[in-house]
Amino acid sequence: MRGALVQRVTAAPDGPLDIAWLATDTPRLTLGRISLHWEPASRSGWDVTARLGLATTEIHLASWPAAPDDWPRLVRPTIHEVRGLCAALVIATAALNLSNHLAQA
Repeated sequence: MRGALVQRVTAAPDGPLDIAWLATDTPRLTLGRISLHWEPASRSGWDVTARLGLATTEIHLASWPAAPDDWPRLVRPTIHEVRGLCAALVIATAALNLSNHLAQA
């Protein structure tokens, strides 16, 4: 497995963090999609990494080295906010494209 694709996340600390497993041969992430990968840390806890899909590439979003066993509570705020920012970017881009189209008409 390559990791997990975040399907849904809430702002509530005890709310769901729904994922779907990503196979190794899964294509790169699309705009606004976030993947998580975790593995046991060398001493204790989990090394957690998040990646973010952008329009033309996939980037490292954040790392939480040696996160405690309840690491989903730790990563939830970051994942929630980044998903919100990406949604706002999609809307702003659509509005800009419409504005440019109307200006040319």
